[in-house]
Amino acid sequence: MSEVIVIGGGVVGLTSAWWLAEAGHRVTLVEREAEVGSVASYRNGGQLSYRYVSPLADAGVPLKALHWLFQPDGPLRFRPEADPRQWRWLARFLANCNAAANRRTTATLLQLGELSRNAMSELSLHVPLSEFGWRDAGKLVVYRSARLFEHAAGLAQAGAELWTPAAIAWREPALAALQGELAGGIFNPGEAVADCHAFCLALLQRLRAHPGFNGVLHRDVNRIHIKRGNVDRLDTTAGPLRADHYVLAAGIASRDLAAGAGIYLPLYPLKGYSLSAPIRAADNAPQISVTDFERKVLYARIGPQLRVAAMVDMVGADRRIDQRRIQSLVRLAREAMPGAADYGQAEAWAGLRPATPGGAPIIGATRHRNLWLNVGHGPLGFTFACGSASLLAGLLGGTPLPPALAGLAPRR
Repeated sequence: MSEVIVIGGGVVGLTSAWWLAEAGHRVTLVEREAEVGSVASYRNGGQLSYRYVSPLADAGVPLKALHWLFQPDGPLRFRPEADPRQWRWLARFLANCNAAANRRTTATLLQLGELSRNAMSELSLHVPLSEFGWRDAGKLVVYRSARLFEHAAGLAQAGAELWTPAAIAWREPALAALQGELAGGIFNPGEAVADCHAFCLALLQRLRAHPGFNGVLHRDVNRIHIKRGNVDRLDTTAGPLRADHYVLAAGIASRDLAAGAGIYLPLYPLKGYSLSAPIRAADNAPQISVTDFERKVLYARIGPQLRVAAMVDMVGADRRIDQRRIQSLVRLAREAMPGAADYGQAEAWAGLRPATPGGAPIIGATRHRNLWLNVGHGPLGFTFACGSASLLAGLLGGTPLPPALAGLAPRR
């Protein structure tokens, strides 16, 4: 079979490497950091939300965004840039902010989510779930507004359960402090939580033992060199690399690498934050994965820690931690779950989530015959990684995308 180089050692790149090796290819992984899974995959929200996949772009979101910008602890921050890519992305995002586009994308993502759930189950035969803190916790989305709760209840997926505030406090005691503020909640069984970074390390261990894996090269890719319509080589900090096929799965760095090869990727880095707070013996941490809908904050118990994640900062490719945002996140967590963890000892993190304007990833071939894409998963990279990788491996083997997932293909 062919030699394939996968650029990017995050959760999407690692799963791509695994499925390609399983398909019979000889795979080399190129990662610029000293350790895999150490950037956007490191301390993300940890929720595997296969059914809760509705994209950010939706009717009414632009007006909500204006309101969020003026909230002290609001979920959105925006800093205008001179970079035209920010404004081009925003224009396309606004064009997707309608109910019809949201329905189409949600339908596609639900299909990808189900594929990813099955692919993770398949992978668990090789990478035991216990090695990365996987728990079938279920997901509870709580609503403070009765109007929003009623609207969401009308759109709930089959199998979802509608909970009253009293039921929420009884089923998830960690939310007892919010009982008087909640209108209700929607619980989806079968959703999971896990440690994405631990998953990356465990998967790399299995890859190293795979006969189709050539290993990891820790170096930076400077340029994708094109010759006669094909990728001829990668120019890296340690010299050129050549293969039969090349897969771009490098998160937001994919944007600049693709641009150097003459390809525009509609990606923007949506910066998110998280806290990883230790759970003490007397703490009342949630057993269920929780999303506070209006506050846009999620809570996931991962091993001995409570992961609290939130925020969308549109501030360019800036990975620095804004302490004001961390202080806001701590305040919101203390209000919602005051006795869930030791917030004073929480580890703060910020990461760049490479999002497309419509919210669906891009998977498939480019106009260069041997350059492939697996990019743009936004905040759902961990959720969609296994399904996306299985689709990519199929495409390299000549299997087209299923009709229900055709919307993931790159636009020519």
